[in-house]
Amino acid sequence: MLTNSKSNEAVQEKGWRKVAEQPSLPEVHRSMKIPQKGSWIRKFLAFAGPGYLVAVGYMDPGNWATDIAGGSLFGYSLLSVIMLSNLMAIVLQALAGKLGIATGRDLAQACRDHYSKPVAMGLWILCELAIAACDLAEVIGAAIAINLLLGIPLVYGVLITALDVMVVLFLQNKGFRYVESLVIALIVTIGACFAFEMFWSQPDVAGILGGFIPTTEIIKNPEMLYIAIGILGATVMPHNLYLHSSIVQTRDYEQTTLGKREAIKFATLDSTIALVFAMGINAAILILSSATFHRAGMTDVADIADAYHLLTPLLGTTLGSILFGVALLAAGMNSTLTGTLAGQIVMEGFLNLRITPWLRRLITRMIAIVPAVIVTAMYGESGATDLLILSQVILSLQLSFAVVPLVKFTSDKKKMGEFVNAPWMKWLAWFVATIIMALNLYLLFQTFFG
Repeated sequence: MLTNSKSNEAVQEKGWRKVAEQPSLPEVHRSMKIPQKGSWIRKFLAFAGPGYLVAVGYMDPGNWATDIAGGSLFGYSLLSVIMLSNLMAIVLQALAGKLGIATGRDLAQACRDHYSKPVAMGLWILCELAIAACDLAEVIGAAIAINLLLGIPLVYGVLITALDVMVVLFLQNKGFRYVESLVIALIVTIGACFAFEMFWSQPDVAGILGGFIPTTEIIKNPEMLYIAIGILGATVMPHNLYLHSSIVQTRDYEQTTLGKREAIKFATLDSTIALVFAMGINAAILILSSATFHRAGMTDVADIADAYHLLTPLLGTTLGSILFGVALLAAGMNSTLTGTLAGQIVMEGFLNLRITPWLRRLITRMIAIVPAVIVTAMYGESGATDLLILSQVILSLQLSFAVVPLVKFTSDKKKMGEFVNAPWMKWLAWFVATIIMALNLYLLFQTFFG
């Protein structure tokens, strides 16, 4: 007679066309032991880490321009949009983690199994475009930071960012925990930089609290709505859903119903805490912009480089600009680390293609670096900024093609067994997916025809 756990696994496999082939990220799959005894905190710390790799995508350079523009133009009013977009992200990332743990498949592998080959190939191409676009934003952001801090021309700054390929390879060979530790250290650096910025800018606390309350003006004011949708579009990253569904499987949790339930609980808590921190970083960028630029009557600051140069006279210290640049560099470096991992997961999951990790990362980096080098060499800083905006539009295009399959799979009892979404979660997930699709379609329409 089958045990409950084995019977549950059999039910799950019935929903898939074939048994899962090679595991996601095989070189680190179940490489991190989970203590069977000890306190609740000890177990949680063993699961903590993947959420912070995911959170990186929610504070990457692509978010900075929209947050700066929103703060300088409308003060604290759009803080509510940052909060709502992060709440949506928390829901989607929880589903991604659950898919990976419950089924043993990442989102790319699940799509390859469920859809016909032409559809799966189409989804793969769209996903690769999104990763390249996201990588492009991160490369440009890091290059701008290097240029601002060290005076190194943008073209050379773009080339320097390619070094992260060797960093990721070196750390992953030593153990996945080293990759997570570096990412967390860079996130702490970003947080520390903005803590000082908040102290110097002395924002209006009452204004901040009021900004987290949604108002109808956001919908009534077309310009405010456009920036609000830009913030939403730049927040939820499609490649993060693929990434999270894979890296939660680096933990060696028990392959039983009880073990998977525990893993889902801790993975959800990990990603929720990390995303709340990411929300704090995004909010800090908008608050800093509001407390400096908006307060001074500078309502047209939307460029990262302009913000860097204007902070010193407004804050009264050169450290204000320096820490802003350091935070930007840390954000760019962090995002390129996780972007290369996402690229490997997507290629292996959709194509079942296994190539040397360093070669996969080099391919991903070249796809981003080549257009960045060409544009920065030909058009300089303004061209790089335009490229940054274009990358966010491409991300908006692809987002629905990652969100819909994720919600569909996790709401399917045949695929998820007893881990299927509860009815309230199913309705909430589809509601979030519908809002994201509608807002991104509106953003695209306004970008091309508005």
